[in-house]
Amino acid sequence: MAKEHLEIYLNDHLVGAVVALELLEDLEREGTGITKSLAEIRADIEADRTELLALMHRLGIDESRTRKVSAWLTELAARIKMRVDDKASGSLRLLESLETIALGIHGKLALWLALSAASEIANELGGVDYEWLSKRAQEQRQRVEVLRLNAAKAALA
Repeated sequence: MAKEHLEIYLNDHLVGAVVALELLEDLEREGTGITKSLAEIRADIEADRTELLALMHRLGIDESRTRKVSAWLTELAARIKMRVDDKASGSLRLLESLETIALGIHGKLALWLALSAASEIANELGGVDYEWLSKRAQEQRQRVEVLRLNAAKAALA
């Protein structure tokens, strides 16, 4: 049962990474003026996704095709919703996209902390520097928060 739970949990977080990466790529293409910052955050999230995939591979956990499709559908629905809500300036779309990414990063921090705790009794989860990954997630969240608050000023004031 624990392995089944772990498969679901890790695949769910992999889906979150895919959604965040797609949102970041969309924002970069729109040329929001913060493209360099977005590209740096995207690179960090890609590196974290690689860490997650390596852990899944080591544990013999395959990527869920069903969850991949759900990630694509989730990202598409979010993109459509945001474009319908904000056709003109894109400032609300930027704010909502950054909030979605910030929530995803918070979830990723929760992932690393949960795996760290579980690794105390599940040796197969060891060998990963969860402390470093957690710190990197916190740093990413802080960088996104600066961008999000600036977007809030533009969208809401």
